[in-house]
Amino acid sequence: MAKESTTIDVGESSTVTKSRSHVAVDEKKKTLVSATAGGSYKRGLAIFDFLLRLAAIVTTITASSIMYTAEETLPFFTQFLQFQAGYDDFATFQFFVIAIAIVASYLVLSLPFSIVTIVRPLAALPRLILLISDTVVVTLSTSATAAAAAMVYLAHNGNTNTNWLPICQQFGDFCQATSSAVVAASIGVVFFILLIIISAIALKRH
Repeated sequence: MAKESTTIDVGESSTVTKSRSHVAVDEKKKTLVSATAGGSYKRGLAIFDFLLRLAAIVTTITASSIMYTAEETLPFFTQFLQFQAGYDDFATFQFFVIAIAIVASYLVLSLPFSIVTIVRPLAALPRLILLISDTVVVTLSTSATAAAAAMVYLAHNGNTNTNWLPICQQFGDFCQATSSAVVAASIGVVFFILLIIISAIALKRH
């Protein structure tokens, strides 16, 4: 009886061992499939991130260039006075040009990190660096764009309470250029917000 009992126990142990090994293999396969799917998803996000950065570079360089070249001289002048408007006549527009140029430079420098996230989609450190850096830089971009937008509004509409007269009736080309620069920079801010959302989603799925 003891031998029969021993034989039955060994058989059950062998069966349990085999079933456990099958379960372990199945779990490894599921983990591998899940990791592959997650890597593909994050690689797609990384590619979209890279394309957005290229688009943001174009918009920020365009905005800074348009504002930098914004200048108009009226065709009439006196012997001692010439009517001219340029971006360097306004401290707000000077700040806009410098700030947006810094933003564009940052975007160019961030491209290698974005490429790393494409090559290694599961790496968290490059994505975290981009998230923090984008959050800081979007603050600079937003403040410069908002300040320039306020100045453009005053140029178009003036302020009756402070007796500030609108100048866009006389300097139409100048106002058109500054308005275009503000619009381009605003689009760049939207791109930055999308970049931050992408980085947050990618990190959340780690």
